[in-house]
Amino acid sequence: MMLLRMLRMRRAGGYSGSVWLCCWLLGWQAAALQLPPCEETDYHFEYTECDSSGSRWRVAVPNPAVECSGLPDPVRGKECTFSCASGEYLEMKNQVCSKCAQGTYSLGSGIKFDEWDELPAGFSNVATFMDTALGSSEGKADSCNNSSWTPRGNYIESNRDDCTVSLIYAVHLKKSGSVFFEYQYIDNNIFFEFFIQNDQCKEMESTADKWVKLTDNGEWGSHSVTLKSGSNILYWRTTGILMGSKVVKPVLVKNITIEGVAYTSECFACKPGTFSDKPGASGCQVCPRDTYSEKGAKECTKCKEEMYYAEEGSSACIERPPCTSKDFFQIHTPCDKEGKTQIMYKWIEPKICREDLPDALTLPPSGERQDCPPCNPGFYNNASSSCTPCPAGTFSDGTQECKACPAGTEPALGFEYKWWNILPGNMKTSCFNVGNSKCDGMNGWEVAGDHIQSGAGGSDNDYLILSLHIPGFKPPTSVTGATGSELGRITFIFETICSADCVLYFMADVNRKNTNVVESWEKSKERQSYTHIISKNASFTFTWAFQRINEGQDSRQFINDMAKIYSITVTNAVDGVASSCRACALGSEQSGSSCVPCPPGHYIEKESSQCKECPANTFLSIHQVYGREACIPCGPGSKSTKDHSACFSDCLVSYVKDNQSLNYNFSNLSQVGSLMSGPSFTSRGTKFFHFFNISLCGNEGKKMAICADNITDVTLKDMVAESEDFSNFVGAFVCQSTIIPSDSKGFRTALALQSNSLADRFLGATVETVLENISIKADMFPPSPSKIPDVHFFYKSSTVTTSCENGRATVVTMRCNPHKPDQGELSVPSSCPAGTCDGCTFYFLWESAEACPLCTEQDYHEIEGACKKGFQETIYVWNEPKHCIKGVPLPEKRTSTCETVDFWLKVGAGVGAFTAVLLIALTCYFWKKNQKLEYKYSKLVMTTNSKECELPAADSCAIMEGEDNEEEIVYSNKQSLLGKLKSLATKEKEDNFESVQLKSSRSQNI
Repeated sequence: MMLLRMLRMRRAGGYSGSVWLCCWLLGWQAAALQLPPCEETDYHFEYTECDSSGSRWRVAVPNPAVECSGLPDPVRGKECTFSCASGEYLEMKNQVCSKCAQGTYSLGSGIKFDEWDELPAGFSNVATFMDTALGSSEGKADSCNNSSWTPRGNYIESNRDDCTVSLIYAVHLKKSGSVFFEYQYIDNNIFFEFFIQNDQCKEMESTADKWVKLTDNGEWGSHSVTLKSGSNILYWRTTGILMGSKVVKPVLVKNITIEGVAYTSECFACKPGTFSDKPGASGCQVCPRDTYSEKGAKECTKCKEEMYYAEEGSSACIERPPCTSKDFFQIHTPCDKEGKTQIMYKWIEPKICREDLPDALTLPPSGERQDCPPCNPGFYNNASSSCTPCPAGTFSDGTQECKACPAGTEPALGFEYKWWNILPGNMKTSCFNVGNSKCDGMNGWEVAGDHIQSGAGGSDNDYLILSLHIPGFKPPTSVTGATGSELGRITFIFETICSADCVLYFMADVNRKNTNVVESWEKSKERQSYTHIISKNASFTFTWAFQRINEGQDSRQFINDMAKIYSITVTNAVDGVASSCRACALGSEQSGSSCVPCPPGHYIEKESSQCKECPANTFLSIHQVYGREACIPCGPGSKSTKDHSACFSDCLVSYVKDNQSLNYNFSNLSQVGSLMSGPSFTSRGTKFFHFFNISLCGNEGKKMAICADNITDVTLKDMVAESEDFSNFVGAFVCQSTIIPSDSKGFRTALALQSNSLADRFLGATVETVLENISIKADMFPPSPSKIPDVHFFYKSSTVTTSCENGRATVVTMRCNPHKPDQGELSVPSSCPAGTCDGCTFYFLWESAEACPLCTEQDYHEIEGACKKGFQETIYVWNEPKHCIKGVPLPEKRTSTCETVDFWLKVGAGVGAFTAVLLIALTCYFWKKNQKLEYKYSKLVMTTNSKECELPAADSCAIMEGEDNEEEIVYSNKQSLLGKLKSLATKEKEDNFESVQLKSSRSQNI
């Protein structure tokens, strides 16, 4: 016991080497006087810690609960960096390397963890909820107590929630080494890191790139990192991001191997289900099917095959159950010369059931003959039992012989598989399981006449895989020069019939570099069609993977769950066949009648079969190039690119209403605008933002908005450089990413994920609120305070998803706001903080002074100043409030001459004007007075004529004023107006009598 205490103190650093050795000798001598002598089984050897010179001692240590005396003396041990080769161990008694015995193995200087029935010694789990948002820590600290890495036999599985869980292992290395492990990581909704810390909790330089790369579905990747000598703490850390109701798929890790330990003093026993039949093994072999082994086995033991069976790597035999309908399946044989196929029934291999038990089913009789389905379009059987592709330049619908395409046409190449009697030559099927090899070599899918369906597999959690390889895509000859966004498309019709949580994945592999899940469907789905657009010429492998349940079970419960694919159609495939011919452009007479490619933006004229350029502001359809109707007019406010491949906005928009023209120029907003909306929170409280990039107009129609995932800490520059093969790189007019801030999950930087395109085609710019069935409601945004109409930019995305069968659409509303200069401000509807209310149509409001119309002459008015010293100024000012920019500039101040009048001249003119007015007034007065006098005179004459005058001696008689005279009055003298004025002036001095000459009837007689 004293020795043990000293050893512990030595390990703790309490003694130096020589002092420790002396104390040990003294203690041993004292203890030896009282204890029985030690035997070899009572103790084992260990090395002391290395001293500064790199040396150490080998000492004998009593086994637990053993007390004895006479332990061997300490001897100088091997140098600290010594280690044995793989398959050997260090025999401590003689300090030499010896080969491992049968049933054991050794890595030499390494340790391996390949058994995960339980968490191996030395490993630990730490779970946290790393969201530092306000209020997030309360009530959430305990929510991750049940989250951990879970052993699953051959591998260990990460958590499935949005907790952060670390699998930790600490190792002390005497020399530099490495760590190696295999993993599966297929879901980018979970972040997987592997990093190393030293005993000071500082990350090692070797783990600068700690993000682990994604793997393809069903494939194991490997990861290795160099380890430095000393203490190394290994972390496998996962964090799930639950952005919706979909549960993340966990990370799987197996075969963790650590190299660099100083020595191995013993060999490891082979785990159950494996064996080692030769000495000096560096690993154990898996027991074959129908055999088993226990731990440390030298060989595998066979099962009684009549009653028991065992899968590969089994630790025990399992009793065979009675056969049921889930243990066999039917297939169709290839067509014979008579055009018949037979329905055959086969046991699922390997057969694990028994037919001789009560209630067991037997295999149904095979051989029923049925008519073969016709060949697929583009194939013909030519009186043989198999279908062969039509030769180049010919076509067939599958029921008739291959015929040459008529002159002026070319084959429409592609594939259309709708009859499934045999698997097409460019398709393969397989079965894969993460945790076992039960279904290796099985067919994952089986042909069934008018459809192909998922097979039985070996377990309910198998991946049943069907793949189609297309070496490349090529548009028709006549449109070879086109640069549209679609080179081809793949369309398939399918359905899933499930009673559990089955999933059908559709994946695409580009140039055999990375496989990405394009779309997935969970649980039962009615018969439906799905189309995927191919936008670049590359080698593609399309894969359908069906999984009944995600977790393995000992018994088969869901074998009747299946996926069915009725047809697969691929257009413009390089090595395709033709079911029809399409018109093509013919060359000149010198070149004969062969098809020639049309230049970009040219259609085929029906009358002459010659290439003609599309008219201005039209783009060429990607689906047909025959006839003038192939040129589709661009939308309002847009123009076509030079090659007529698409329409774009040149940032200039005009609008006329009530004889008033408004012209907009959005050129200063052609740079990419960005918007971060949020924050939002998941059901578990994880904070995230929606990030949008918008490329409004200009740039000759190039899609300048870029969104990319940075989960691997790759810089954006590197992403752009490798964008051809970088799956998480998106270039569009409008794109979106989900941003998780660095403070939300404890990461070093903010994370971007789920990048996708919201707009890759420009439809038009108009003040109208509806364009091509895309509309914006009047109450989507607050009304504009000005009378300037908003301009709406409409976009469309060709990407079709399960929730958006017609693809996504985007509307960017440009609003004039003089108070927001330069780039202004982007916003989303208050009722839809994510920018969309239905997940398919996105709305944005862009307010800026640059969104105001160009100024015109109607936007300012003039103000004239007073005439000073012969000069008069005219200035021009903008109408308030001003709702225009640029355009017509404000005219400069204008000065003009004006005439000034002398003061006295003004006075004279005033007096003259007054006199003239006075004279006119007097004239009017006297004229009226004269009229009255004339009336009185007339009255006098009339009175005189009515009463004859009897005065004989006189020629006239006087008439008193007031008397009547009926005689006619004749003026003796005709007075002028001036004379009348003079007589009127002397009227008061006379007796009011006036001498007039009377002309009567009597005087006429005289």
